[in-house]
Amino acid sequence: MEVKLEQKDAADWSYRGEGAANIVLAYTGSSPSFIGKVMRITKKARNGSSPKCDSNQSVLTEEERLLWRNVEELVTSPTKEIAEQIYTQLVMSPLLGSKHVDAGIRVPVTRDFLECVEKNVNKQRPAWRIDVSVVNLERDFVIIMSDHSLFPGGVLKDEPCISVEIKPKCGFIPSSEFIAERNSVKRSATRFQMHQVLKLREQEISELSEYDPLDLFSGSKERIHKAIKDLYTTPQNNFRVFLNGSLIFGGLGGGIKRTNAVAGKAFEDALEGIILAENGLRTTSFIQLVAEAVYCSRVLDGLLEVQRLDNFDIEGAIHAYYNIVCQPCAVCQQLDEARPPHRCSSLHSIHMDESLKIAKDYLIAATAKDCSLMISFRPMKDGAFGSPHVYLQSTNQSFNYKVNFIDLDLKPLKKMVDYYELDKKILNCFTQMLEMEHKDGNARTMDASETIN
Repeated sequence: MEVKLEQKDAADWSYRGEGAANIVLAYTGSSPSFIGKVMRITKKARNGSSPKCDSNQSVLTEEERLLWRNVEELVTSPTKEIAEQIYTQLVMSPLLGSKHVDAGIRVPVTRDFLECVEKNVNKQRPAWRIDVSVVNLERDFVIIMSDHSLFPGGVLKDEPCISVEIKPKCGFIPSSEFIAERNSVKRSATRFQMHQVLKLREQEISELSEYDPLDLFSGSKERIHKAIKDLYTTPQNNFRVFLNGSLIFGGLGGGIKRTNAVAGKAFEDALEGIILAENGLRTTSFIQLVAEAVYCSRVLDGLLEVQRLDNFDIEGAIHAYYNIVCQPCAVCQQLDEARPPHRCSSLHSIHMDESLKIAKDYLIAATAKDCSLMISFRPMKDGAFGSPHVYLQSTNQSFNYKVNFIDLDLKPLKKMVDYYELDKKILNCFTQMLEMEHKDGNARTMDASETIN
């Protein structure tokens, strides 16, 4: 794809959504080179500086170059975007399966193109996103990849494509020996459930999600169906649906709280002609379709295996981090010196290679816990059996489907400190909630006892 995007091309790209690091745009023009493609444009903090690209200097820190020393192209990457592309291609793709991962290609752009795109997308970006980040105008390329909300070739006449984007989150309960006894609740409550409580307290959400990641990863058709239904009921930013590449359910860059009657009816109407069920039953059938594809593809088995590379939990892995950066362990310093040596102290006497493996596995697992799953469906014509496909019994329809992982971002080594601090914050908030519920329960018991007496 030897082409350079200029200012005149900016109008052909529309806002699709964004995460913490990138804005995603979908192609709406007529060039065969870009039909069925999306673009990832790098953001930067609104008041932050952006270092110039030096092709002779790696974007990774000295410790990160040591961590990834077996992936030479990653170690020598001159920009964060190139590093992330190489990471997706050479690290995550072999782990998750190349047919489910698209690392994309780099396409050069002019500064005028980026300025024009920023002006266009700011009309659709959530206000809170605009307040904290802007398009990085210093970059001279973008990443172009397949639009996984479509089948290859883009939108074809009489062949609608409906896609669902799911953020699965962490699909297992940790059992690491390095989890402190005071944090034992980790062994019974999911990280997603605990994090919801903190988000509610900090008013990031208005109510707790009904979704349980353990249902989605269970391998049970019934529990997978429950997970998809719960995601539909309380989608937040974890569940979105696209029709022919256009969003028809969920939020752009933010998310919605709970699916009310208005949103539910709009989605039901949008499914007409694709899900051949009676009015009022199309959404139910669509949820069944998604659950069937998740169950049949078994693609989450591979994702869970990668997530389980985190077998030390952040409470153990953080000590490996301090070994690597050759700094006194801030976590150990926080412990009461009068207490006997804690179980994690042994991690400071392991070989450097072992510390590097612990940290690398943890960061790869973090990518797998934060990524999204995109499943696209296309109704099959009579007698045209493609592979793979699923059968929707409630409507007697068959659908071709494809599954892709997206947002496979490289996590900086220094982020392990942030992960540890967030873990403490989540646990403190969740523990306080449990204590309050316990006190309230005791108070109600006492009130009932006094009433009887």
